[in-house]
Amino acid sequence: MKTERCAILAALLWSCFAAAQGLPDTSSTPGGVAVVPLAGITRPQAYYNNARVMVVGKPDEWKAVVGIPLATRPGRHYLMVMDDGRKNRVPFLVKDRKFQTQYITLKDKRKVNPTPEDMKRIRRESKVLNAAKATWTASDDIPFAMTLPVHGITSSPFGLRRYFNNQPRKPHSGLDIAVPAGTPIRAPAAGMVVNTGDYFFDGNSILLDHGQGLITLYCHMSEIDVKEGDTVKPGQVIGKVGMSGRATGPHLHWGVIMNQVSVDPNLFVTKSKE
Repeated sequence: MKTERCAILAALLWSCFAAAQGLPDTSSTPGGVAVVPLAGITRPQAYYNNARVMVVGKPDEWKAVVGIPLATRPGRHYLMVMDDGRKNRVPFLVKDRKFQTQYITLKDKRKVNPTPEDMKRIRRESKVLNAAKATWTASDDIPFAMTLPVHGITSSPFGLRRYFNNQPRKPHSGLDIAVPAGTPIRAPAAGMVVNTGDYFFDGNSILLDHGQGLITLYCHMSEIDVKEGDTVKPGQVIGKVGMSGRATGPHLHWGVIMNQVSVDPNLFVTKSKE
């Protein structure tokens, strides 16, 4: 127990210094990012909920950068860490966070209650999207500091508890930015295109891989200007804003994914990083 308390205290201290070390802003809450210190001469491998977690740093100063699912309950959680063939459980704390509620009315009732045929398509697409979100590329050059892909009004913040036509649905997993249709969308950081497609809910979408499980998602586009396998530079135009898929008006849904879970994009775009 004493060892666990020390590990948790160390994690909290690391969180305080994370921004100064070039890591994303930390918020060890549902939908947030926790920074957990790890021991080891060689880079250990860390897993959370059976998904591999990003590890950055240098010998004896490794840090796991953990995306926390929106459905996570507050309390003590554990990483499974592999180091020189040994398995260790490393604890970290998740604090509570409250989110607002949003009610949306959609005229297209199929976007709220899909038909059986729609559900077949949705299940097929979910497999493709989940595979893209599970992309893992080894890299030591992780772009934690990102610029906004478009500049506009935040129409729906991250984490909203959403009701479509008064029916509860999953929390909002990204940041909605309302801008005119046709507005260019620019890559917020260097990356590789791992998926493009036209999806039932997300509409025309792009997923960019930035290394070690850090993926960004762009949805409801009117135009896609890149293809799978393309390498993009920061600021490069990758497409245009639209309202394809489940959308009530033109906007960009921008998502950030770590270890296969959606986290708050605002943790990567702060005033100090603009």
